Amino acid sequence: MAYADTVFINNCRQILDQGLWDTGQQVRPRWADGVPAHTVKAFGLVNRYDLSREFPILTLRRTPLNNAVDELLWIWQKKSSNVKDLGSHVWDAWADETGSIGKAYGYQLGVKHSYPEGQFDQVDRVLHDLKHNPASRRILTSLYNHQDLHQMGLYPCAWSVTFNVTGQRLNAILNQRSQDMLAANNWNVVQYSVLVHLLAQVSGLVAGELIHVIADAHIYDRHVPIVERILQNDPQPAPALHITPDITDFYAFRVEDIRLAGYQAPRLDQPFEVAV
Repeated sequence: MAYADTVFINNCRQILDQGLWDTGQQVRPRWADGVPAHTVKAFGLVNRYDLSREFPILTLRRTPLNNAVDELLWIWQKKSSNVKDLGSHVWDAWADETGSIGKAYGYQLGVKHSYPEGQFDQVDRVLHDLKHNPASRRILTSLYNHQDLHQMGLYPCAWSVTFNVTGQRLNAILNQRSQDMLAANNWNVVQYSVLVHLLAQVSGLVAGELIHVIADAHIYDRHVPIVERILQNDPQPAPALHITPDITDFYAFRVEDIRLAGYQAPRLDQPFEVAV
C-alpha cells in the first residue's frame, strides 16, 4: 500500500467518525443550486511524508499529475493569477470576466521586495538562499497578504511554505488554512512534493521531508458517499517519480519533465461538484 493511501484513509476516517458538522452554522460556500455547502471537519491534522522513500500520490483514486504540476508551475514559475495562463479549468469559478483571480497566489509570489543582496520576488529569494545561505532559518514564502485579501478571488488555502536544509536534505512545511479533502488533499500533497524535488535538484540537494499542516480539514456533505466509496478501493504500491535530471534552472522545468512510472489508480466513477 502506498503511504499516501494510509494517510488519506486515516485522515478521512478521523473526519467522518470523530469530526464535527457545521450544519447549525451559517457558511460561505454554496452548491451550484444555491444550497449551503456544509462540512464535517477535523482541526489540526499534521502529516509527514519522507520524499526520499516514496512519492506520496494516492492509488485509491487517480490524482492527475499533469494538471497538478501545471497549476504548481502556473503559481511558482509563471507567478500568474490569470486562468488564461493555466492549462486546466480548476480556477474558473473564482476568476472575473478577464480571467483574473486578483492579487492571489502567483501574484503574491511575483511581487519584488528589497533585501541587502538586491531585489527578489519570493521564489527567487528562496532559490538564492538555498544556494547561497542554506543554513538560514528564514527561507519561506507567504501568500496571505492582509492588505490584498479584498482583491483576491479566493483567500489562499495553501498559504505558506517554510524550507529547511538539514545536511543535504531539503525539507519543507506546507501550512494550509483549509482543505477540501476530496477535491484538494492529495492534489496539494503531490504539488508541494514535486516542488521540493524541483527546488532540491536545482540547488544541489536531495528531497527530504514534507510536513503538511492542515488547520481545517473537511469533507463536504455531498462528498461523503464518494469518499466512503474511495476508502473501499484496493490500494496499490506507490509509483516512482522521474524528473528530467539535467535541468539546473528552476524556470526551465515543464510539465512533461515530471513523470510517474508504474502508477496504478482508478479514476472516479462519477464527477463531483466543488462548492464555491
